[in-house]
Amino acid sequence: MRLHLIARGKIGRSPEAELVDRYVKRISWPVRLTELPDTGGSLPEAPPQCRTVLLDERGKQLSSEQFAAILGRWRDDGVRECRFLIGAADGHGDAARQQADLLIAFGAMTWPHMLARALLAEQLWRATSILAGHPYHRSG
Repeated sequence: MRLHLIARGKIGRSPEAELVDRYVKRISWPVRLTELPDTGGSLPEAPPQCRTVLLDERGKQLSSEQFAAILGRWRDDGVRECRFLIGAADGHGDAARQQADLLIAFGAMTWPHMLARALLAEQLWRATSILAGHPYHRSG
């Protein structure tokens, strides 16, 4: 299953971009990164058997094990791509929330979108490591 991170705004050359790169390179699953402008722009076409996850302040707060279990179940059910959408400063609209398969939050605090990308990349690395039985999760 491909993991597709879709984020509003340009991360450019920054410490956060280095963190995203560091974790994305470690993920053994296929990964795609897409940046959209802060406003406008359209999402790339979704393949059949796609799931959409929004990073949203109203989302569920999952443990790393719960997150890994969801990804593992979707992979085992034949999902071809899982999209993770990170919004701009104003987040996501109600329509996007209603259409999403899952809303997740990284705690009750608000995170800058560039840090949210790094947090997501790390959690994807952690989840795929858990599913592979890799010891990273226990050493982190």
